[in-house]
Amino acid sequence: MLSHIRLITYGLSIALCWAAPSLAEEAPLQNDQNEAGALETIEVRGRAQQLYRVGETRTGKLPSDSLSSSLVISSINEQLIADQGARDAQDLYRNISGVSLFSYAGVTARGFRQEEIFYDGVRGDPYISFNVPQLFNVERVDFLKGPAGMLYGPGAPGGLFNYVTKKPSQEFSARLAGVVGDESRYGGSFEITGPLNDLMSGRFGVFFEDRDTPRDHSEQDTGIVDLGLSFHLGIGDLVLQATRVEQDNPGSRLRGVPVDDQGNFLTDRRWNHNEPTDFLNLESSSYQIYFEGESGTLSYDAIARWVDAEQEQQYHEPFFLYGAQGNVLFRADLVDTAEFVSRQWRDQFREQKSLSFAANLIWSHEGDTFGNRLLAGIEYFDTESTLENNLAFPTGAAIANFLAGNSQPDDIVPLSLRNPVYGVSQPQNYNTFSLNFDDVVSERSGFYLLDELTVGKLSVIGGLRYDRFDSEEGDNSFDDNHATYRAGLVYKVREDLSLFAHWADSYEPQDILDQIPERGGPFDPTQGTVLEVGIKTELFAGRVQSSISVYQIIRDNVLQLSEEDADRDGQDDFIALGEVESKGFELDLAIDITDDWVLTAAYAYNDTRITKAIDDIVPGVETSRFSDSVGDRFANAPLHQFGAWTRYQFPQWDLAFALGIDYVDDRVNFLDVTVPSYTVFDASIMWEPAPFSVLLRISNLTDKTYAESGFGLASGHFPGDARSAFLEVAREW
Repeated sequence: MLSHIRLITYGLSIALCWAAPSLAEEAPLQNDQNEAGALETIEVRGRAQQLYRVGETRTGKLPSDSLSSSLVISSINEQLIADQGARDAQDLYRNISGVSLFSYAGVTARGFRQEEIFYDGVRGDPYISFNVPQLFNVERVDFLKGPAGMLYGPGAPGGLFNYVTKKPSQEFSARLAGVVGDESRYGGSFEITGPLNDLMSGRFGVFFEDRDTPRDHSEQDTGIVDLGLSFHLGIGDLVLQATRVEQDNPGSRLRGVPVDDQGNFLTDRRWNHNEPTDFLNLESSSYQIYFEGESGTLSYDAIARWVDAEQEQQYHEPFFLYGAQGNVLFRADLVDTAEFVSRQWRDQFREQKSLSFAANLIWSHEGDTFGNRLLAGIEYFDTESTLENNLAFPTGAAIANFLAGNSQPDDIVPLSLRNPVYGVSQPQNYNTFSLNFDDVVSERSGFYLLDELTVGKLSVIGGLRYDRFDSEEGDNSFDDNHATYRAGLVYKVREDLSLFAHWADSYEPQDILDQIPERGGPFDPTQGTVLEVGIKTELFAGRVQSSISVYQIIRDNVLQLSEEDADRDGQDDFIALGEVESKGFELDLAIDITDDWVLTAAYAYNDTRITKAIDDIVPGVETSRFSDSVGDRFANAPLHQFGAWTRYQFPQWDLAFALGIDYVDDRVNFLDVTVPSYTVFDASIMWEPAPFSVLLRISNLTDKTYAESGFGLASGHFPGDARSAFLEVAREW
């Protein structure tokens, strides 16, 4: 908390020194307007493609609008982020067809768990491990669907996130905002950007917000300082950026709430397995240099990104469920008799340093009926990480002492599900042992070529990439190389309608820490392929924008948790499934119903099932952690998912109302227990009498009790947030 205040105070002093002359320069214009009696007002008017849509994106490496690309990219712009009052990545998933929450920053994307996050087209996520990316310094979020190995190297076949950060602008603007809400929520932010002289522009942003989470004695305390400096050179623009993030989250290294064999919570959704003294803290610094320019038929860009992040956490991890008599419950059909849970103790320190570099060169030729664009690029990514891990496990004596009401100082005291008593456990007295991983090094490098040939209405796209991988941890090492490919077709039937198809593959080496024998390794890399076809439109002069696609993804050697540290060595145990198939249909839609009424909607049908089980490859191998028979559904992959957001505005009153819906169908957890479907409604009211704006945001209008994703017995299902509301008031210049 104090470090946040110091950061923000220092940042505001810089901003005010910068803002003073800029505001003074603006003052004569405002005086002139006042004297004329014509103070400009800003209407809340905007059509769908202007309000919530992005015209051209570079996430596909070649800058393209949606109708000219064979890729399917969902883009969430700054306006939609603001209208939905989104603070972190989890607030956005309803806007992306085929994406739902898995855990923390991870999602289920087209049926598969996905955790890869890029910033401005390169790796280097400052929110390591269990911290979720914040959106304060983010201008746009792109989700590139399907395998992207040829474009971005190793990754899951469901897709990847690319966060586009806010850059300095040559146009002056500033915004000061404050927020209050329930769950003891309060905070504020300030942003300013504009020219420093004819050749330079700058940006400064500071953000702080503190709030309780819906779980008991759990909080989120976030501070961000963001700086940018842009140099407008003759051959291009050079942008320097630096961002500092600090998060202090008491009681927030969260797992789920235990459920019965029907997926219903066994206790209140606010139940927390952590003690009030547990915490999850992050300190992260990222630095980025970006250059972009063009000369004739050539355009070029290069980016380097450095991230230095440290995460500390102390928490009590759910271990086993017990009945009232101290009997361990191993099966889902028995857990409705559970009374308490035993807990592990984990005291962890993570440090991760990463360096990313990428450079692209694009040659373009455009004629009346013939065009060609050729991309050549290179990428490099290096990480060094450390994990210091002190653990303690519950003993039989601790369980007996708990049942007798006579817990000892060194006991990891179990926790009742219905009448939890906190503060009895004393972590400083636990008998711990260390499990450390020092100097874990991973290095990746690759180069790629992509060509787009256009003849008349037809575009043909082809690309290839070659990657090398090296990872080391102690006596364990892994090195390999792999080539990935991509091919696509786009046929523009009309200027407002195109047909597309593409095929691509992916390759993902297992994490070096999952390769060790204690976790079941070594494992072969996972590989995936996708075949996708669809239609994109911008009908009725752009009033109806849509993307419709069907796809099939095949993925081999999918790594899944088989036993959650069953042998008590501090290592979760994994197993590689044989083959998983994902088939689906997706629809993304944006409609101007009237000039003042817009609607965005995202629907996905996805059927992800095991098509070749481990038993088919290694006879006699079994796992009790999850169902692994051919035909079984994959964990946390819903059959249906639907999200929508609609906004109606009254320009004469500077007023707008918005309503959102988020529906996720039944899923199964790792034990094949149902995670029930849910439907949640949200709303926003925006009042914007320039230069002020007011946002009232209400989440989970009906206070629905639901699970966002599922895991196992003791770890339970992740509960969705209870109803909450906040009010944000801002002033803009």
